[in-house]
Amino acid sequence: MATTMSNGKLYILATPIGNLEDISLRTLRLLKEADLVLCEDTRTSGILLKHYEIKQPLQSYHKFNEHQLTEKVIAQLQAGKTIALISDAGTPGISDPGFLLARAAVAAGLEVEAPPGATALIPALVKSGLPSDRFCFEGFLPQKKGRQTRFKQLAEEMRTMVFYESPYRVLKTLEELAQYCGAERQASVSREITKKFEETLNGTLADLIQHFKTHAPKGEFVIVLAGRN
Repeated sequence: MATTMSNGKLYILATPIGNLEDISLRTLRLLKEADLVLCEDTRTSGILLKHYEIKQPLQSYHKFNEHQLTEKVIAQLQAGKTIALISDAGTPGISDPGFLLARAAVAAGLEVEAPPGATALIPALVKSGLPSDRFCFEGFLPQKKGRQTRFKQLAEEMRTMVFYESPYRVLKTLEELAQYCGAERQASVSREITKKFEETLNGTLADLIQHFKTHAPKGEFVIVLAGRN
């Protein structure tokens, strides 16, 4: 279906992952111009919009209601509305809601625009010191079903790998990576990227495991793992 002039446009906009200065002038302008801003949590996004004196209406759009709301949002876009989609932090669609709406908009022939912006995986990758010319992003690993199978597959991956992890599972994940990939595999762990207590640790998986056995993990984590030689 071809895009028509009467259709609106969907903007997928990245928001800061910690430091509020990490938002582009273009993103701020588009938020101010939108007829509606879809967000995961109106309270969280309300703080950001209030900081920049943006008064556009907010509507919750998250993993628990995106299947029900996507068709309605598409109808609003087809009626000429300009809609911005944001997440609590980072880029929608990257381990956050956004894929379903983007796919539906493309299928409907609507215009989708995604200006570049903040996401945790790129800073963690480029400052890890591990090869960044080729890499794969795994997001959050399966917690139960398929977890061991995924580790076995990743052990053979030759590209640098990037994972997201919570403070409650980071030590367990490092130990399992060591089990399947070898304790001497090089890795990097970054936490609280762009925030006051940002920290990056580099070394073997064994080194990182030892560190987190004596230092309680705090904050949101990105693990970068070297590929198989």
